[in-house]
Amino acid sequence: MEFYFESSKLSCSAKDIKHRLGFLLQKADGCEHSPGVKKPGSQRVRQEEVKKWAESLENLINNECGLAAFRSFLQSEYSEENIDFWTACENYKKIKTQARLPEQAQKIYEDFISVEATKEVNLDSVTREETSNNILQPTYSTFDEAQHKIFILMEKDSYRRFLKSKFYLDIVNLSSSGASTKKMKGLTTDSNPFIPQCA
Repeated sequence: MEFYFESSKLSCSAKDIKHRLGFLLQKADGCEHSPGVKKPGSQRVRQEEVKKWAESLENLINNECGLAAFRSFLQSEYSEENIDFWTACENYKKIKTQARLPEQAQKIYEDFISVEATKEVNLDSVTREETSNNILQPTYSTFDEAQHKIFILMEKDSYRRFLKSKFYLDIVNLSSSGASTKKMKGLTTDSNPFIPQCA
C-alpha cells in the first residue's frame, strides 16, 4: 500500500498543528485506483522508505518526505531550529557562485549562530567561536563543524523521540501492506493530532 505525502511548504504557526500533516494521507481510494500516477506536488511514500527512516537519521533527512515529516514533528515540539539550520547548511553548500557565499554565510549566522538569533541552535562555545571566525572568510565548509554537532544532537535526542512517537508509528502502520481503507478512515485528529480524519 502506498500513501501520498504532499510536498508543500509548512507554516510555522503552532495554531494549525493539527492540520500540518494533513497532506500525509491521500484518500485510500486515490492510492488504490492510481498506483502508478503521481499527483502534481505529491510524492508517494512506500513502506520500505518509511522503514528506512528508522535505520538512520541520515536516511530520514535525505528523503524529501522524511525530512518534511521530521520537521513537522519538531515543529510540534517547537524545536525545528536544528533541522532548519541543518537544511540551511545543506543549501549553502549547493550555492553555485562563490561570490554569494559571504551574504548567505552572514544570513545563516544571524538566523542560527548569533546569541541574538531568533532560531539560535545549541552549540558549545568553542564551535560557536570557530564558526564566527569562519564567516569572516567564508568557504563551502564554513558551517561543517557546527552542522555536524547539530546533526549529532538531533541523532541522540529528537530523532529517537520521533521514532518512538505515535506520529511515526502511525505512518509505519499506514504504509504497511496490512493497512486497510477502513483502518485509514478510522484515524482522527483525536487519536493522533498529526493526522486528520480521512474523508
